[in-house]
Amino acid sequence: MQELDQAHAEVIQRLSAAAEFKDEETGNHIVRMARYSALIAQRLGHNARFVDLLQASSPMHDVGKIGIPDHILHKPGKLNAQEWEIMKTHTTAGARILESGTSEYIRMGATIALSHHEKWDGSGYPLGLSGGSIPLEGRICAVADVFDALTSKRPYKDAFPLDKALDIMRAGRGIHFDPRILDVFLDNLDQVLIIKDAMQE
Repeated sequence: MQELDQAHAEVIQRLSAAAEFKDEETGNHIVRMARYSALIAQRLGHNARFVDLLQASSPMHDVGKIGIPDHILHKPGKLNAQEWEIMKTHTTAGARILESGTSEYIRMGATIALSHHEKWDGSGYPLGLSGGSIPLEGRICAVADVFDALTSKRPYKDAFPLDKALDIMRAGRGIHFDPRILDVFLDNLDQVLIIKDAMQE
């Protein structure tokens, strides 16, 4: 069973890396995001099995970007309204890719792919879920993913300084992010930065 779990984890990492490769990001993004997510889950008090599942499954959050046209993914400037609507479909596309899976890893990956852009106040996508109706794993990954996106270089922006990124995160408390999850993230910022520094681009 241990070998099977390892094989599942490796397949997930390769599938996730394929999406990141298309998106012109390094594999370090998915590793950092997964480790941030696991740290949050652990500090929230979840058991080791949930933490391990989350760390293994969260790299699949953007697998649906495989289905997004390159001219949108690689556009250096701001997306127009039509392009943005297409970009948002990476959530439902990712869920469709993964939803028929039978392993716990794939099922959690499908949930994360669908829900990691939902917002605490209901203004997110694709379903407009709010508060506790957003799956826990999606709420955790939202914090981890946004922090890494803010502090990393992207085709459309440079990395933000840490202070600016944290100001944006704090401004999203109770709007974008589950307040308790964001508080745990910020309370463990020293450990977050250790992960970040160890996994630079």
